[in-house]
Amino acid sequence: MIHIPRAEYTRRRKALMAQMEPNSIAILPAAAVAIRNRDVEHVYRQDSDFQYLSGFPEPEAVIVLMPGRQHGEYVLFCRERNAERELWDGLRAGTEGAIRDFGADDAFPITDIDDILPGLIEGRDRVYSAMGSNAEFDRHLMEWINVIRSKAHLGAQPPNEFVALDHLLHDMRLYKSAAEVKVMREAARISCAAHVKAMQASRAGLHEFSLEAELDYEFRKGGAKMPAYGSIVAAGRNSCILHYQQNDAVLKDGDLVLIDAGCEIDCYASDITRTWPVNGKFSPEQKAIYEIVLASQEAAFAEIAPNKHWNQAHEATVRVITSGLVELGLLQGEVDELIASEAYRAFYMHRAGHWLGMDVHDVGEYKVGGEWRVLEVGMALTVEPGIYIAPDNQTVAKKWRGIGVRIEDDVVVTKQGCEILTGGVPKTVADIEALMAAAR
Repeated sequence: MIHIPRAEYTRRRKALMAQMEPNSIAILPAAAVAIRNRDVEHVYRQDSDFQYLSGFPEPEAVIVLMPGRQHGEYVLFCRERNAERELWDGLRAGTEGAIRDFGADDAFPITDIDDILPGLIEGRDRVYSAMGSNAEFDRHLMEWINVIRSKAHLGAQPPNEFVALDHLLHDMRLYKSAAEVKVMREAARISCAAHVKAMQASRAGLHEFSLEAELDYEFRKGGAKMPAYGSIVAAGRNSCILHYQQNDAVLKDGDLVLIDAGCEIDCYASDITRTWPVNGKFSPEQKAIYEIVLASQEAAFAEIAPNKHWNQAHEATVRVITSGLVELGLLQGEVDELIASEAYRAFYMHRAGHWLGMDVHDVGEYKVGGEWRVLEVGMALTVEPGIYIAPDNQTVAKKWRGIGVRIEDDVVVTKQGCEILTGGVPKTVADIEALMAAAR
């Protein structure tokens, strides 16, 4: 399985520390364990920022970065080895493993953090932390600061400035390295195989969850421990619900099914949507809507390249979709006026994409200084136009109602334009129909 190499985590920490003010300290906690019900825990997933800097997969841990510290700049607090707990819950790295396997310069037991961390903070002018994202940890941090303040009369120097770490860290995460793109390609490859399998398995009489099971099986078989987000398997009128996740309706002959699903590898997400006919054959109306969405996506790809701004791809999808809806008679009027009045939003109510990375809706600003962000090499994003005609939309002929189509792919900005990571799933009407016919 492809992973981010250890040297890359070291490089990231050094790059972050190079941006920090002199005589400062950064403190970041691991994700807490989430309780599913009573004493049952959700499958653990590390906090993305914590993972980005450490690759350390355990809860109850805290990263401390101290540029210029003589005894080592990277300190990790973590759980100690414990034979009894490891018998129940699995092996732990312990402080020795934190240094040996995860590159920490120094490691201490998490149980000693109250005694040790105030001493590390003391004398530093500025504290960088993920303020506001973890209320309990914010409270602990203030307790440690107050310990230092209580000793000010003895000469202790508390920090006088607190800065959100997000600004520096999230801008770093926006630019994907070659190693990151490699992992994202692998997540995309597995997800593509899952979508193809679901397409091949599709037939009337199954349930939406039958196709979700195909996805989950392919994810796990490919080496992905979990989906990157809750899979959407939406048949018929459910395809018009953007974040539908009930996934329990019956697949009916003549309906479309929309699947929005992707797996996660080494905490990097893929995010693919495909829409196809349950029975393997598009109706004329379904085909007409589908081909507008597909054309709008192709128009968006042409607007993703260095020096083009974030919104150009979205604007391209809006123009193609609005023009297409006018041609079909679903919108009436001049295209430019319909775009200006946002009349298309009755059918296309979301944006054409989002940043993609360790979070499926990844971090990074979309505007800088009030202007749309200019795309640069290494930025990763989704391209996901759609048309949704509500089942109860009385302004259109009955034959159009209940048709929902979205097509989504993952791309990385390259020097020449963009690389489509998720091209392994059929997308044209002819290719989808041929794949499904071969599977019957």
